[in-house]
Amino acid sequence: MKPLADKIRPDRLEDVVGQQHILGENKILNRIVKSKQIPNMIFYGPPGVGKTTVANIIASTTNKRFYKLNATNASISDIKNIIDDLDSLLTINGVLLYLDEIQNFNKKQQQSLLEYTENGKITLIASTTENPYFYVYNALLSRSSVFEFKHLNKEDIILSLQRAIEAVSAELKDTKIICDKNVLEFLAENSGGDLRKSINNLQLALYTTPRNSEGNIQINLDVAKECSGKKALNYDKLGDNHYDVLSAFQKSIRGSNPDAAIHYLARLVKAGDLISICRRLMVIAGEDIGLGYPNAIAIVKACVDSAMQLGFPEARIPLAEAVILLATAPKSNSAINAIDAALRDLDNKEVGDIPDNLKDAHYSGASKLNRGVGYKYPHNYKNHFVKQQYLPDNIKESVYYVPCENKMENAVKVYMKQIKE
Repeated sequence: MKPLADKIRPDRLEDVVGQQHILGENKILNRIVKSKQIPNMIFYGPPGVGKTTVANIIASTTNKRFYKLNATNASISDIKNIIDDLDSLLTINGVLLYLDEIQNFNKKQQQSLLEYTENGKITLIASTTENPYFYVYNALLSRSSVFEFKHLNKEDIILSLQRAIEAVSAELKDTKIICDKNVLEFLAENSGGDLRKSINNLQLALYTTPRNSEGNIQINLDVAKECSGKKALNYDKLGDNHYDVLSAFQKSIRGSNPDAAIHYLARLVKAGDLISICRRLMVIAGEDIGLGYPNAIAIVKACVDSAMQLGFPEARIPLAEAVILLATAPKSNSAINAIDAALRDLDNKEVGDIPDNLKDAHYSGASKLNRGVGYKYPHNYKNHFVKQQYLPDNIKESVYYVPCENKMENAVKVYMKQIKE
């Protein structure tokens, strides 16, 4: 049975749903297709959003010989076979190669295309669900234009589902297909922005639903749910989407938005990514809350330990507690700023030697080397403080810790001022 998604695949840009930021009237990819001057391109985006469809449409507008490979199962010999066809009568106008899932090609396989994409004998259109700036060889990336395809919205998917129903109705002729709007909305929302998935689920419902007493096919919500399974979640523990979700998670906590933070926690929980959640929460407690609420790291550690012992699904409870605590806590990045500034000095300056009075003096002969000589024991002085040099000579005036404005660190500023006076 031919997939319904292939049956209704558009053959004109005007019929492609979504991606108006690049395919709309006078947008860049639309202008490229109309000019018929096709550069090397990389299409980047989640599955089922039109990358292959657009590549096929572009191929149909050129007079080049069209080849299509999937990097999941293709090899370098497949590329060599295409290269062997170059300069033949079949490829007199050049070759257009559509390479799907290019992230699965290693560096050597990608390099094999360089010479021919550069001299124009091969025009490459590659697609990938992974960030090309991480997975595509730099030399090939620099010879290509990158276009990002976005998730489709619910309205775009519903429009395509309606087209699919019309196509099946035309095939069945005398059979009427009844599909309520709430069913289409469910199929669209359940797909996670993947048009192909939503159409596949619709096809399963259409071809497995028996005709009613009137000879028609009626798809209700229960049938749609039965054919759809769990809602698709765009998350890959090994892909760049993993880091996008974690980034949004941390930035929401840093931005003191507990609702957004809980939303991204829910995505991570849904994906079962307990280790990443726990690790990121510990980082946030030190990096973003820090000295604004020093007890946060101890509480978060307790929540993380509880989550690790409980496992899912119960782990979500202490994790949610930690997230809300961090999102609503006072924020301070003074600790990370201090250590990063000190590390930069180590990388970029000749900081010099440790002052002799601070060096270890707990051994025979230390005083002969001037080790520890002149050191003042702060506890012997008022306020347990005495002024003396602690930093090496070359950076003795450096300041790394700059307190932030919050209750805790304001108290620190007052205390430090008092003891120094």
